[in-house]
Amino acid sequence: MGTASLLVADDDPDNFDVIDALLADQGYELNYADSGQRAIDNLDTFQPDLLLLDVMMPGLSGVEVCRMIRASARWHTLPIIMVTALDSKLSLANCLAAGADDFISKPLNGLELQARIQAMLRLKHQYDALGNLLQQRESMVHMIVHDLRNPLTNLILGIQVLQRSHSDAPLPPERLDRLLQAGQQIQHLVDDMLVVSKQEHGKIRLDYQEVDLLALMGTVLDDYEAIASQKQLTLVRIWEDKPLVAKIDPPIFQRIISNLLSNAIKFSPTGAKVEVAIATEDKDKVTICFIDQGPGIKDELKLKIFEPYEVGTIMPNIAQIGLGLAFCKMMSEAHGGAITVQDNQPRGAMFSLTLPQHPPVPISWMPHDQWRGAAVDIGK
Repeated sequence: MGTASLLVADDDPDNFDVIDALLADQGYELNYADSGQRAIDNLDTFQPDLLLLDVMMPGLSGVEVCRMIRASARWHTLPIIMVTALDSKLSLANCLAAGADDFISKPLNGLELQARIQAMLRLKHQYDALGNLLQQRESMVHMIVHDLRNPLTNLILGIQVLQRSHSDAPLPPERLDRLLQAGQQIQHLVDDMLVVSKQEHGKIRLDYQEVDLLALMGTVLDDYEAIASQKQLTLVRIWEDKPLVAKIDPPIFQRIISNLLSNAIKFSPTGAKVEVAIATEDKDKVTICFIDQGPGIKDELKLKIFEPYEVGTIMPNIAQIGLGLAFCKMMSEAHGGAITVQDNQPRGAMFSLTLPQHPPVPISWMPHDQWRGAAVDIGK
């Protein structure tokens, strides 16, 4: 959680010295305000994780300060422990009614003070974590609704066209293709959400099989050739046409490849090319690179984009739910591999998926610096 910051509000500096001594070995960052008004004025400056607030102060009393803080949207969840020499039940009730979370009586006992502070900080940590989770879930829901809207609209419009049709003539192939793509988009989004959720809860199980990796790659690229052609993109494969056996979960791994290829196509400008290159770092590892000519990814986002529901560069009219790359990272790691991103020169990004090869197959592979010189257009 890091170093907790405590703000002590008391008109008597000697009382602060007592608290400072009692908490000297706890590692807290202590700040002092000599009045209730200064405590309020300095909240944004000190950014406290907890407020120790004396009840009896001139000017604004501790109860009034507590009530004002609770009325502030910015600080209404700040843990407040009232420090009081009063022992009447009415006084304590007034403190709690004003919004205090706890109270401690003078003279202060070191062990009691430490225990109450630790308890309040634990609650604050749990509350903050819950708040972040709820905010993340809310953002996720908005992104899901946004990204599902377009394919659902296409499906509904296509169905309405079928309903209004009074002839036996079939729909044009290109319209059927759009309906199929819309359905596949929805299916992929839902599948990614389910798999990410299972992985987060440790419930994913991989069904390993020995697979011809190049055949699988070719199938995925063939499936996306029509989508790429709609943007006038050229798909290029860069690998030697030799058998390459890897031990993977075929459906899951195919989804990894599909997400990375779809991502490269999605962010590539019209008329550009998308390259898929395969090589080995050593005889036991396979590296698959997806190289695009899109806007690229800022350095500060290169790790963040692999977190669930995080996106990199916001692009207009492009669905970005922030699950595709998180899914790829989780599932590549589940396979014992890793995924990284770096800049493509002079423009774009290159996502590299490194996979341990099981069992190793001794194949002569070209070095990385010869990839582009050996490019072969798909379909030739």
